[in-house]
Amino acid sequence: MTTSGLAVETRGLTKRFGRHEAVSSLDLDVPTGSVFGFLGPNGSGKTTTIRMLLALAAPTAGTISVLGSEMPSRSADVLPRVGALVEGPGFYPFLSGEANLTRFDAAEPGTSSRTREGRVADALARVGLPAAARKKVGSYSLGMKQRLGIAVALLSPRDLIVLDEPTNGLDPQGTREVRALIRGLNADGTTVLVSSHLLAEIEQLCSHAAIMRTGRLVAQGGLDELRGTTAAFELETPDAERAVGVLARHGLAALVTDDVHVGDGRRVDAALPGDVLSEDLVSALVAADVRVRGVAVRRPSLEECFVELTGEGFDVER
Repeated sequence: MTTSGLAVETRGLTKRFGRHEAVSSLDLDVPTGSVFGFLGPNGSGKTTTIRMLLALAAPTAGTISVLGSEMPSRSADVLPRVGALVEGPGFYPFLSGEANLTRFDAAEPGTSSRTREGRVADALARVGLPAAARKKVGSYSLGMKQRLGIAVALLSPRDLIVLDEPTNGLDPQGTREVRALIRGLNADGTTVLVSSHLLAEIEQLCSHAAIMRTGRLVAQGGLDELRGTTAAFELETPDAERAVGVLARHGLAALVTDDVHVGDGRRVDAALPGDVLSEDLVSALVAADVRVRGVAVRRPSLEECFVELTGEGFDVER
């Protein structure tokens, strides 16, 4: 636990390559114990930032704190507590998953050869690969290779796991497997930072997120905070005008959507502030003899948040 409650904290973090500024004055706050989505289109500076956090690249300017310690000056103390999958580890395809992990464990400073077999077996079990432990990695599916890459990060106890595009190129089943694994790691108390360009995927997984665009931080915070406190209240009723009056008495400016009809009903739309409960509105509508055919409360997605913040679309499919 860091004194600030942050597993990762940067201030003014900047990285230039010649005249190109890949990361610009980044102030990133990753809460301890969170699953933190680090979002942005390809080329937005996510991987460059992660490389600086892990002391794989030197910042041009700014400060970095990881697990309460300054980086890169304290990297020798910090990095053994951090597991990372960045741009995929290089496996030997002709060796088994078990043999590959054994070689990674042997390369990690301070590990004991006497307990290596147990660590490798435990890491394989945590990612659901014990049955494939002795199969050659060349025969693994892409999802299995991704899980094996995460197993590398789990060979020793970690306070922070950093995963760069962990579901990239996976089929739906592989994506679900990695998602379940990340949730399990977090349930065990590990902070997980997940970099991705897939907003819809991150929205199902993370408690907090930051959105990058062309090297700059656009927004960060809890998911509810990022999506905003106002939701869309959608009501289907044959008594549209009466419903508008009831909603007005509760402080909502409602409009009848004339081009939307459901059976004998019409749709009434209103912005629902965060301090107003939809259940209270439905009770008031029913008490006023408004026939309620259907109710929906729709909160903006991360994609809609990004478009609102930047005026641009976001790649949510690739």
